[in-house]
Amino acid sequence: MALLEVQGITKVFGHGHLEVRALDGVSLTVEAGELVALMGPSGSGKTTLLLCISLILEPTSGTVVFDGQTIYRDGATWLDVRRLRREKIGFVFQTANLIPFLTARENVLFPLTLVGTAPKVAAARVMELLEYMEISARADYLPALLSGGEQQRVAIARALANRPQLILADEPTASLDTARGKKVMALLKRIAREHRTAVVTVTHDPRMIEGFDVIYHLKDGRLENSPEST
Repeated sequence: MALLEVQGITKVFGHGHLEVRALDGVSLTVEAGELVALMGPSGSGKTTLLLCISLILEPTSGTVVFDGQTIYRDGATWLDVRRLRREKIGFVFQTANLIPFLTARENVLFPLTLVGTAPKVAAARVMELLEYMEISARADYLPALLSGGEQQRVAIARALANRPQLILADEPTASLDTARGKKVMALLKRIAREHRTAVVTVTHDPRMIEGFDVIYHLKDGRLENSPEST
């Protein structure tokens, strides 16, 4: 069974002559532990698709099935979507989006406090993740004192805090140079392989997806191809 099934998703903004069809009947599947890349020109619908998958942005029509459970169908949801995102989906963005007045440690701790993790358990989990990301030496630094690559590693650690089944990454290397970008993508690959976490990544740069399992190309809100294996 696929971890994620997206069936005929559409997203329309505006009405009448102002209508814009950002997604037009997109269907795809993602398996546990699979690395999936979404590629395409600006405005092709890549980020909109990520937002619709997570129901941050409600699709206009279509179906989203997560871990065997239908979570959205044609305007209706059947569960607490916020809880689903907190507990099962991790997000990594183009910029790290760390809370500027919290240290690296506190940023990673934040999602654990949202789900009520016991303090001792949460503290141990935070250090486990910072060590895994090779950033533990900077645990008590504020984001402004971290390099771009270090900030993005903290952001990935935060995304992993609640052991998500799926990570959605929107241009996670766009603000980094090539060397740092490849290190970030290597971390996402490692996470997928070692933890069976599915990773769906939006990118413009084909150099960043070496070793990915599947590549989809979007144009004008439609998939241009069947899944392309690397």
